[in-house]
Amino acid sequence: MGPSKSSVWSRSGRRGLKFEELASQLRSQILSGTWTPGTKLPTETELLQETGLSLTTVRRAYEALVQEGLVTRRRGAGSFVSERRPVREARQGRVGILIPETALYYAKVLQGLETTLAARRVSLTLATTNYKVEQEREALQSILADEVRGVIVVPTFQAGRAQENLRRVEALQRLKIPVVLLERSLPELGAADPSEHVISDHAGGGFDAMQHLLGLGHERIGLVLRRVPYTAPGIRAGYRTACEADGLQEIVIAEEIGAWNAERADRALSELLAHGCTAALVFGDREAALLEAAASRRDLTVPGDLAVVSYDDELAELAEVPLSAMSPAKFHLGATAAEVMLRRLENGRSSPVLQVKLRPHLVVRESCGASAFEAARTRRGEGAPR
Repeated sequence: MGPSKSSVWSRSGRRGLKFEELASQLRSQILSGTWTPGTKLPTETELLQETGLSLTTVRRAYEALVQEGLVTRRRGAGSFVSERRPVREARQGRVGILIPETALYYAKVLQGLETTLAARRVSLTLATTNYKVEQEREALQSILADEVRGVIVVPTFQAGRAQENLRRVEALQRLKIPVVLLERSLPELGAADPSEHVISDHAGGGFDAMQHLLGLGHERIGLVLRRVPYTAPGIRAGYRTACEADGLQEIVIAEEIGAWNAERADRALSELLAHGCTAALVFGDREAALLEAAASRRDLTVPGDLAVVSYDDELAELAEVPLSAMSPAKFHLGATAAEVMLRRLENGRSSPVLQVKLRPHLVVRESCGASAFEAARTRRGEGAPR
């Protein structure tokens, strides 16, 4: 018999999405062995009664764990902890993880890294950079001092400094241990990029967001972009490809990172309206929420007067009108990077250099004006309308 539910559903003090908090509690119980492989989990009805959360929140928590491979659903029987293969004794030792932060974007990435490495009994040494080059150097030295056998790293690239970014990657590759880049590569080198990396296909994500809005009948779609060197170029490339394919005018509003406030959002909205836009793809969630607020101040509605799709899906569900959003496969990014590192450690130089792209997926909420039926299809993983 499993543990009492009251011991499992403790309230988290972290401010986050409710389904993520519930999924995190379930995940912890599964990984700690409280819920063992093959154990039947509480039904959705039992969970919503016990936690006071909505059926949608409970369902999304279970769906997240199914995607991670921790939970299996059996038609007519319920949800069960997945039967996992026996864990081999580790030969790989310790792996270093160097990421910018652990609270927002990289929280789920870290979960993917931890889960995959733990399944092979590989320990990790974690350090963060806060997106600062100086802090990255110190953190890397600290990790290397822990005698790690490989490093998975998110380099702190800087805008407009392609040669400096290249030199820093080359310095990483001169280490005497395997290095896997995470969410970073050197696309300007094309086929000459020698790095082993796992990244999001932001161009594909930008293109898919445009296809969704086009499929809803919009023909004047603006791109509101903050200039982040490792994300914005891909989103803009996908937007441009979609515009070229459909013969649309490009309407791009770009701002420096951190520069957005209510005044900037008002100006961006004015520019979108001046171009006759009925929809906008906005990077990222904070900017999209501010754009919603600017529309509300003018007595405009989202999505009635302006449909919005955000890019990132970190805080999109918390907006006044919950934001439809392109969501990078964060957990799978971490899990895949860990698998690439484990393959390299096991096979050495005989393993091929892997350069992996994972395409973001669309999460449909209220801000784009898609129907409830389309939103349900997207939540079930059947894809966005074309």
